[in-house]
Amino acid sequence: MIAHLRGKLLAKHPNQAIVETGGVGYDVTISVPTFSDLPAQGSEVALHIHTHVREDQLALYGFMRPAEKTLFEKLLTVSGIGPKLAITILSGMAADEMTGAIRGNDVAKLTRIPGIGKKTAERMVLELRDKLPKTDVETTAPATMSAVEEDVLSALMNLGYQRPMAEKALAIAGKNSGNKSFEVIFRETLTVLSK
Repeated sequence: MIAHLRGKLLAKHPNQAIVETGGVGYDVTISVPTFSDLPAQGSEVALHIHTHVREDQLALYGFMRPAEKTLFEKLLTVSGIGPKLAITILSGMAADEMTGAIRGNDVAKLTRIPGIGKKTAERMVLELRDKLPKTDVETTAPATMSAVEEDVLSALMNLGYQRPMAEKALAIAGKNSGNKSFEVIFRETLTVLSK
């Protein structure tokens, strides 16, 4: 089985990378976060690989970070989740955030991922909750956000901030938020992010 692949990055797309090693080009299915982390085309790249074998198919799934590969493999243990859906899930939410949502029993957050319905989200929580490590997001993200804080988070993500980073900044800025308006919390969170 192929567990690691190092070589020249011949091509990259949001869901695929072609890596040449020893004169052979390997077609690797990747998640959006891995795509974002890939170097420029023509550069050397190293990917952690999960080799998926079925009687009619041999597929490679690649990840820049070992933690993402581990989460992918854990998702495959959930009934009803195959490798394609697992890649879609990892593309729809940051690994730390997903781990926090699963451990925190946050089915509503998981159902926001394209392709995940309520039953699949509940199975993910039930089957993986005790198998996943604690994350930084769990300790810093607010347990419940007010409607105003949700709006601030949404606005920050629309500006291009990654959700985990925006949630941490919002947690810091929102400690004394009380009954502050959207504009005040938004400005305070932006100040935290710009530090």
